[in-house]
Amino acid sequence: MTSKETKRKPTEYFNNDAGEENLLILHNDDVHSFDYVTNALIDICGHSFEQASQCTLITHYIGKCDVKKGGFKMLKPLKDALLERKLNATID
Repeated sequence: MTSKETKRKPTEYFNNDAGEENLLILHNDDVHSFDYVTNALIDICGHSFEQASQCTLITHYIGKCDVKKGGFKMLKPLKDALLERKLNATID
């Protein structure tokens, strides 16, 4: 890497949406356990245990939580993976 090149965050390589910022929203469903949701966020979104636990609590008490920010192309596979686990998720 030359001195003129800048380091890019790993998510920037997958975010080809030209600056478009979207939110992956997890919605409460009153069905799944805290552990199930927390583990899904760790596995799918790459959250730490603490971050996933906080998102799970916010989703439970507020009704929804933005769990990831980025371009649509990056968030779509994450949303699909959450839906495969029967969790309610949208991209806004």
